[in-house]
Amino acid sequence: MSAARIPRSPKVLVGVGIVGFFVILTVVGPWLAPYDPSSTNFLPNLTPSGSHWLGTTSLGQDIFSQLMVGARATMVVALVAGLVATVLSIIVGVAAGYLGGFPDEGLSLLSNVFLAIPGLPLLIVIDSYLPASGRSNSFVIGLIISLTGWAWSARVLRAQTMSLRNRDFVEAARIIGESRFRIMMGEIAPNLLPVLASSLLFTILYSIGAYVTLAYVGLTSTAVWNWGTMLYWAQANNAPLSNEWYWFVPPGVCIALVGMGLALMNFGIDEFINPRLRAGGLSGRLRRTSGLPRRPRLGFTPVMHHPQAQTSGS
Repeated sequence: MSAARIPRSPKVLVGVGIVGFFVILTVVGPWLAPYDPSSTNFLPNLTPSGSHWLGTTSLGQDIFSQLMVGARATMVVALVAGLVATVLSIIVGVAAGYLGGFPDEGLSLLSNVFLAIPGLPLLIVIDSYLPASGRSNSFVIGLIISLTGWAWSARVLRAQTMSLRNRDFVEAARIIGESRFRIMMGEIAPNLLPVLASSLLFTILYSIGAYVTLAYVGLTSTAVWNWGTMLYWAQANNAPLSNEWYWFVPPGVCIALVGMGLALMNFGIDEFINPRLRAGGLSGRLRRTSGLPRRPRLGFTPVMHHPQAQTSGS
């Protein structure tokens, strides 16, 4: 694989590093917490110190422990919702775009209905009917959020599938007798991987925002620690008015960092999809050694020439 097809942009590397850090924190976060996040055995309203890196709450709970433990629930819900929503968008979008006719009209109508309904009010209504055990289950919350996050991706995949269904490789698979499911999943879906990856990243970002919002307004179990629950208790105890910044700023910064990391990773996907952007992620030294101009002319796509390929061709 040529270097031009691998995003080398520092933005992409930073994004991968940020997201990778929080994925690791999801696994080891509860073991890194020095105290029980629900324990009230400490003095209240302590400022950050060596014993309590982020201070304590008004109830005497260690904030750093809450941040470490809360990373797991937040990221698990986001990953579950993102994966389930992506699978739903593949099923609906690819099927609608390839089958056409009545299935296309029915699946498109279903997508339009979910696009028309505001996501957050729908989440609040569905969440209000969950039992107490469901509100404390990260997987159940993730499944609920995925119901409101798949429609937009399905519309994009439908449009992309319609542009691929009459290609030669699809016609060849149809002629040799491949089933519709085999064509959709084995021929068309692999050609949509960049779009699927971009959709997955932003669905995960949407899921984090939705879950934090539900927790912040108190619609999830306050016994399950996540970054939204931390913001809920900070607001309920007037932490912003009391200048207790160490209570609400750390979870907000973590949410912002995850979102920034996902957005930076999406830049790499854009470079992979769009040939005009592939040279944009290369460093100045690599551009010079590859024979690429520092500032490509408008309307022209820069192409890398590899000495090995020229030698083998001659």
